[in-house]
Amino acid sequence: MPGQMRREHDTLGDMEIPKDVYYGVQTARALENFPISGIRAHPQFIRATGMIKLAAAEANMATGNLDKRIGKAIAQAAEEVIDGKWNDHFVVDVFQAGAGTSHNMNTNEVIANRAIEILGGVKGNYTLVHPNDHVNRSQSTNDVFPTAIRITSLFLLSELFHAAEGLILSLTKKGEEFDGIVKSGRTHLQDAVPIRLGQEFSAYALAVSKAKERIQKASEGLKILGIGGTAVGTGINTHPLYRDKAIESLKKITGLDLKGSMNLIESTQSMADLVEVSGGLKSLAIELIRIANDIRLLSSGPRTGLGEILLPAVQPGSSIMPGKVNPVMAEVTNMVCFHVIGNDLTITMAAQAGQMELNVMMPVINFNLLQSIDILKNVIKVFAERCVTGIKANMERCKELTEQSIGLATILNPYIGYEAAASVAKEAIAAGKTIREVVTKKGLLSKEEIDRIFDPFSMT
Repeated sequence: MPGQMRREHDTLGDMEIPKDVYYGVQTARALENFPISGIRAHPQFIRATGMIKLAAAEANMATGNLDKRIGKAIAQAAEEVIDGKWNDHFVVDVFQAGAGTSHNMNTNEVIANRAIEILGGVKGNYTLVHPNDHVNRSQSTNDVFPTAIRITSLFLLSELFHAAEGLILSLTKKGEEFDGIVKSGRTHLQDAVPIRLGQEFSAYALAVSKAKERIQKASEGLKILGIGGTAVGTGINTHPLYRDKAIESLKKITGLDLKGSMNLIESTQSMADLVEVSGGLKSLAIELIRIANDIRLLSSGPRTGLGEILLPAVQPGSSIMPGKVNPVMAEVTNMVCFHVIGNDLTITMAAQAGQMELNVMMPVINFNLLQSIDILKNVIKVFAERCVTGIKANMERCKELTEQSIGLATILNPYIGYEAAASVAKEAIAAGKTIREVVTKKGLLSKEEIDRIFDPFSMT
């Protein structure tokens, strides 16, 4: 209806916009151009972009490059964006114009129209506050968008680290709880020398801890910002003091230890810091897959598998087989981690696809990186809480399989030699007997020697 629309103009011409929305004509064009996934910007990414706009307004006012009346209205509108008040007006698909111009303009228009209202005007009256000339002053999508990726990633990574610490603690506690339980070790999925169940879980805890540390180390690069570089890293259209003022404001607004890049051109061109973080996430995913697969194997059964551990039952496992309970938390962990590894490949391909002074593939890097952090955080949390914490040891089964393990022949090497020990192992397999039974029958060692060297705990 005519009364429900307003007309806006950009360099391509006029367009009608719903009267009550805060976004404007360039966002409306993006809505028409990119009906791709139906997925909108991450709320934390919207928040981070609002922080950048607030810092830019403060820096521009501090350098005398922006009228304070307009600047304060922009700052107030940006603070409302930071608070999530206008998230519904950020409508651009995550798959959008190269470099993220559509998201940047969506932000500029929302803040401009809200600032216009604050000054007593009507949405769309850009003579009061202009999205490009005022909100985007001293900025370009090319320094705003990558800065927003970095800030958002740092916020989300802190949540991931917290979740990882919870899983590390759960695995460590299981390591302590199971420390006295000896079980058969396995290499090549075949019998190997004994190991304690607690040793396995303690090793899992350390693996997750080291993966977390690798990501933390990689994330340090995210604190170095190219803000102030504008279009190609030369800082065109900025006041000489703008960059330092903007970073100073961003540090206060975000609470993060942010720094300016030593080379703004390199920061505009390269996505290497984001690739390194994604690689760290992939490394964590690989460790989680390995651990989840071990847990699935160790709990297999309950009658016809290894059955050395018992997992908490969180849901029925089959629509047809009564009483079946599946290792669903380990399964969902695997699925998430496979997806993270796929996201890493996308990020890798997008990062190498930059040309000259800009990587236009930043939107897909952003979407995949933030998604990887989010889903890893969420799955780690439920894996720890709904699986690892409730794991119980099947001590009788561990003891039974340890005694039957052909890997026990290894302990004979120092006493009777490798070849004789191999002969014992073959006989035990053929006769269906334990290594201890064959050694006793053949009289290869005294009873005292057998009791001493076949003590399961001392072997570990």
